[in-house]
Amino acid sequence: MSYISLVAVYMVIWWLCLFLVLPFGIRSHVEQGEGVEMGNDPGAPWRANIGKKLFITTILSVVVMVLLLWAMSNPVLQEYWR
Repeated sequence: MSYISLVAVYMVIWWLCLFLVLPFGIRSHVEQGEGVEMGNDPGAPWRANIGKKLFITTILSVVVMVLLLWAMSNPVLQEYWR
């Protein structure tokens, strides 16, 4: 697999992991017990913690990519793919 293909696969894995991680820990203003200001959606997140989620996404996607590369280079698993 070429380096460009590896980067493309990593980016797809990263986006999938991001959409997996995004809903964790989200609480709305109503669930938090705070009032909703006029014009705001009551279901809007209270704190999204995007920086933390991007870090977790990066770590998770690196782990998934390493497992994928290991599976592709493992001779036992290659027998099943042929």
